[in-house]
Amino acid sequence: MGRRCSLTGTGAMSGNKVSHSNRKTRTRFLPNLQHVSLVSDALGTSVSLRVTVATLRSIEHNGGLDAYLLKHSERKLTPEAGALKRQIKRKLAKKKVA
Repeated sequence: MGRRCSLTGTGAMSGNKVSHSNRKTRTRFLPNLQHVSLVSDALGTSVSLRVTVATLRSIEHNGGLDAYLLKHSERKLTPEAGALKRQIKRKLAKKKVA
């Protein structure tokens, strides 16, 4: 398991550190990953994920995990997040029918 966000797939980036004398040194910039448990209202359970803090802010901004996943395109999500999104859609469809 690499250093990747479970929802967006954001991973390590590479670049240069530039000193005051303008010397370039190659470096890796690692994402700020956190282990969190997010509650899915539709599924009625908590989901344990490893997400970046930026993604966590986006989840809060959108009003929760369900709203975040339903709003974003499945192409921009990881396969794990896409499967979670499909589960939520199925559960919401069952609630709407019943």
